[in-house]
Amino acid sequence: MKLVNINEARELLLHGEVVGIPTETVYGLAGWIKSDEGLRKIFSTKERPFFDPLIVHIDTIEKAKSLTSEWTPLHEVLARACWPGPLTLIAKKNDLTNPLITSGLDSVGLRCPNHSATLELLSQIEGGLAAPSANKFGKTSPTSAAHVYDEFKEDVPILDGGACEVGIESTVAGIEKTDEGWKVLIYRPGFFTAQFLQQILKENGISSDVLYAESPVAPGQLKHHYMPNIPLIIIAETTGWTKARPIIEKKLGREISQPAFWTLANDAVIASRELYENLRQFSANGHDLILIQRNSKHSGEEWKGIWNRLTKAKTFELDESLNIVE
Repeated sequence: MKLVNINEARELLLHGEVVGIPTETVYGLAGWIKSDEGLRKIFSTKERPFFDPLIVHIDTIEKAKSLTSEWTPLHEVLARACWPGPLTLIAKKNDLTNPLITSGLDSVGLRCPNHSATLELLSQIEGGLAAPSANKFGKTSPTSAAHVYDEFKEDVPILDGGACEVGIESTVAGIEKTDEGWKVLIYRPGFFTAQFLQQILKENGISSDVLYAESPVAPGQLKHHYMPNIPLIIIAETTGWTKARPIIEKKLGREISQPAFWTLANDAVIASRELYENLRQFSANGHDLILIQRNSKHSGEEWKGIWNRLTKAKTFELDESLNIVE
């Protein structure tokens, strides 16, 4: 494993290299936003299509504002309340923002991560760092330096910051103005829920709806994403393995010899933290299938981000009538 310290990471990034960096959510594959070479290397290393935008990581609100052409009072309130933390804010970009970052869109995603090592690194770099998750495109995100090494071996130097505390990617939120006023749209659910963001706005005298939506301005919008190396099947709460097995085996075209029966922790914070670690571990332990059962107790808003990741990571799902849902 090619481990680097903060000074070494800075030098590599300024010279057009990529570095695996820790955040509280997942490890990122970072490139300097002022280096075309570094940005292109993110896409080539991840095997990521250029149509999928990158999130820029910064250490101050001032740096975030320097990349935007419109920074609303809602941006300001949410940034002050949630940064450093797992919230990405979408804002209108300005001409200083490299189009490689935004995939041709007129907006940019901005986030201040809550990790001391990466915040120190960012404080020493002009502009910021573009950093999607440090894994091959569409695969399970990394929550430790070892996971980054598993993906890229010696090709990517790593700033080791320990295990990630949150464990899934940040909440991504955009802000739109309508005839009725401002509204906040959550394009990717995460640790911060709509209810939480709405409460922050209310406490600051802003009355605004906070709704869930989908948009190409946020990464992770493809149907299949975060996928483990073995099939992940979701079954209904009322369906057992005995009923599901023949349907699953027929669909997969093979017998299952060592399934992993996965039960999520009852605490959403813990379940989130363990999510990607478990997806990787089941495969490493020789299982040939991951089976997870929907649970009505895991249906509150705090579970929305977890089920978003699992639904995209699945190979397919069986509903209550044993119909296959791709």
